[in-house]
Amino acid sequence: MKILLFRKAMLLGGLSLCLSVSAQKVHNPIIWADVPDMSMIRVGDTYYMSSTTMHMNPGTPIMKSKNLIDWEMASYAYETLGSLDAYEMENGQNAYGGGTWASSLRYHNGIFYVSTFSNNSRKNYLFSTKDPEKTPWEVKTYEPMVHDHSLFFDEDGKVYIISCGGNVGIREMKDDLTGIKENQTNKIIIENADAITGKERMLPAEGAQMFKENGKYYLFLITWPKNSMRTVLVYRSDNIMGPYEGRVALEDKGVAQGGFIDTPDGKWYGYFFRDYGAVGRVPYLVPMKWENGWPVFGENGIVPDFLDVDAKQPVVPGIVASDEFSRKTGERDLPLVWQWNHNPDNKYWSVKQRPGYLRLTTFRLNKSFIDAKNTLTQRTFGPECSGEIAMDVSKMKDGDFAGIGLLQQQYGIVGVKMENGKKFIFAGNAQNSNRENENYEELATIPFNGKTAWFKVEADYKNRADTGYFYYSMDGKNWKPIGKPLKMSYMLSHFMGYRFALFNYATKKTGGYVDYDYFRIGNSISLLSEKI
Repeated sequence: MKILLFRKAMLLGGLSLCLSVSAQKVHNPIIWADVPDMSMIRVGDTYYMSSTTMHMNPGTPIMKSKNLIDWEMASYAYETLGSLDAYEMENGQNAYGGGTWASSLRYHNGIFYVSTFSNNSRKNYLFSTKDPEKTPWEVKTYEPMVHDHSLFFDEDGKVYIISCGGNVGIREMKDDLTGIKENQTNKIIIENADAITGKERMLPAEGAQMFKENGKYYLFLITWPKNSMRTVLVYRSDNIMGPYEGRVALEDKGVAQGGFIDTPDGKWYGYFFRDYGAVGRVPYLVPMKWENGWPVFGENGIVPDFLDVDAKQPVVPGIVASDEFSRKTGERDLPLVWQWNHNPDNKYWSVKQRPGYLRLTTFRLNKSFIDAKNTLTQRTFGPECSGEIAMDVSKMKDGDFAGIGLLQQQYGIVGVKMENGKKFIFAGNAQNSNRENENYEELATIPFNGKTAWFKVEADYKNRADTGYFYYSMDGKNWKPIGKPLKMSYMLSHFMGYRFALFNYATKKTGGYVDYDYFRIGNSISLLSEKI
């Protein structure tokens, strides 16, 4: 009955949200969440987008939309990349900030392709499927690794990989797409691509995305001039091998890296991301027009805050969702909104051992939250959000820690720990952590004798507040703050926005488990007078 009532409330609440949002104008960012390095295509009347999720698995998410604004999950290109120590968090290694980076999504002759690479394995990965929602992706791997490359199918049947790290290079692929053609050198088609800014660079041009329109080749790049901001460069040519002419296409708000896309009714947009503090890198849509064969973005070069797009923009992005952990026959064990931190061990989690609950069982000893396996995550989102859980802790063992956290290098966690045979509600954070030093500090402990505990984390991203808050409850209704606010910071060591994270790890004995009754997302934060 509890679940049915909650779902009914969510349906009614969701309907009222949609009705209220439809009366408002669509705004940038189009998704106030971490969706960086987008690559986008349109197939008929449906748009598809790939993005980067680094060390999370499954990885390279594929999203879909009918209007460029309201996106939902379609699939992932892979479940895992293999079992390297870094992916498994074994022998002191991890893949934080690694995994796979920028991808290139393409559609050719009825087949979808996603090409990407990994700095951990030093390999390229080419995934393909006829249907990204119903058919598993097949994979081909090859070397050498090509950084931030663009996959491009030309009209003459040739297939290329274009890359950039200051200089732009091009290689032709084998006919069967199993790798680069034998004896292929990296032909440089543009030297020192960022020189057209006329400024000293802080980072070289990268993030290549190649397109062909009206008989011309267009290459998008991102650069970062010193004492400036992320900047969009566009080069064009009548021949894929050049010569190319280029220009600065957009330099506003640091919005950059992406490409352009058209709508069925002939409108054009640029799609890029913007660094937005602790929430991550968020996608922007920028109106575009053609002038003398060049794409021109924005309103007099300014990225607009509001867009004239006929769409309902959801308050809660469609790429996150609450979960009651109840499954019908034929449903996925975990909806696509969920990703594991690194490779999971599937023997030690279940939504079937106790129907209606997610069970996380410990199976190895860990030093801390950041070192734990089988931590389950979703994106946080702005301008405000919350994640709430109810958790049965009756089967924990001595030395276990379980609960919910805000995951990044400088993390915060709240939950239950078991110490010397006694349970405690606790909160702690790693406020001053870096890659070399975790600096975790336990901030509060409260004796606990119950079976079920309720916890909530909140993230405030309004005006770049980037602050996390932590709460506990003994009944799921009356909430009390615990610990202290977390000043959230986007750290390059993790290279992604903060995540909600459900965790259970052991420090002394294995085999203990907790059962999560639910995970519920909210789009506002509380205004408790006692908030620390």
